[in-house]
Amino acid sequence: MSISSIILFVEKRNIVGIRVRQARKAAKPPITQSDLMARLQLLDMNIDQSGLSKIENGQRPVSDTEVIALAKALKVSVSWLLEGAGDC
Repeated sequence: MSISSIILFVEKRNIVGIRVRQARKAAKPPITQSDLMARLQLLDMNIDQSGLSKIENGQRPVSDTEVIALAKALKVSVSWLLEGAGDC
């Protein structure tokens, strides 16, 4: 398997990244990646700026526990992050 095939495979496995970015930017006031990292740390979830950027760009898969922490930190539902159901 080539590196480009692996990248495409990983990108298809991250469906929440785009919604994480949408939720951050839709928040009033908008949440920066630094703010989100701090919120995640309060939830005992350490994702650095590089990891968060990769999540938002679809380059890094997200674990189930990370999805839950991201939803709490962004004040959105897990189902919205996973399915886009309802409002952001």
